[in-house]
Amino acid sequence: MNEGKSRNYARAANLIMRNPLTVFGLAIIVVLFLLALFAPYIAPYPEQGQGLSNLQERLRPPSLIHPLGTDNLGRDLLSRIIYGARVSLKAAIIVVLIVIGFGAPLGLIAGYFGGKTDELIMRFADMILAFPSLLLAIAIVASTGPSLLNALVAISVPWWPWYTRLVRGQVISLKEMQFVESARALGASKLRIMFRHILPNCLSPIIVQGTLDMGYIILCLASLGFLGLGTQPPTADWGVMVNDGRAFLLTQWWISTFPGAAIFVTVLAFNLVGDGLREALDPKIRWRFQRA
Repeated sequence: MNEGKSRNYARAANLIMRNPLTVFGLAIIVVLFLLALFAPYIAPYPEQGQGLSNLQERLRPPSLIHPLGTDNLGRDLLSRIIYGARVSLKAAIIVVLIVIGFGAPLGLIAGYFGGKTDELIMRFADMILAFPSLLLAIAIVASTGPSLLNALVAISVPWWPWYTRLVRGQVISLKEMQFVESARALGASKLRIMFRHILPNCLSPIIVQGTLDMGYIILCLASLGFLGLGTQPPTADWGVMVNDGRAFLLTQWWISTFPGAAIFVTVLAFNLVGDGLREALDPKIRWRFQRA
């Protein structure tokens, strides 16, 4: 069984590398992670990237000294964008881990046990999904106070039900399959069947959904930052940077344009990789690419 899984993953990796859009998105993500990891060594002005102002250089257009220009406080925009990548990627990873860690086990329990347990969990999930995710996140941050930590919690609250529904659907289709019946006949406990036999077979859709959600979470965090409800100055945040340049948009266009472009490219990259993973890992559509 493990050998079969290894072959499937090797085949999926081969399909991913044959997809130029997926490779392009993956290359962008790798570059972003390297920039975030080595920001103090890559950023031209690391102190300004962390928030130090330099009023003598305020509102400078792009040049050799400042490749992307400076903002209204004289801070180098390239350095700020690099440090903003660190904040955005770290926040997205944290949120994805939280929602998977909370939502996936609930979906596993609901799908395996069914009945009243399933009804209780899914009705609670439906209640959360009844509210628009960004609107609910804004309401939570507005009531708890603007900060990065509160923004991460607020984004996580409306996001976990998607993983609960995803895993529940997978479990319902898997729990009556032969390998689960064999484990049950051999006397395996319910917990062992759930976490050892069923959950590993749900990982592919979870990975695909998590990759797609990384981009959406970064966009949601930038939206909260733009509204002043997320990351607080002087910490670099792409949404805050777009908001800072709003008053200068007609004259100093670069202040908002380059952070907005960073958001666009990052979300696009995660969407490309997520689509590529779905095509490679979903057996219902994988055969079309294997024939190509």
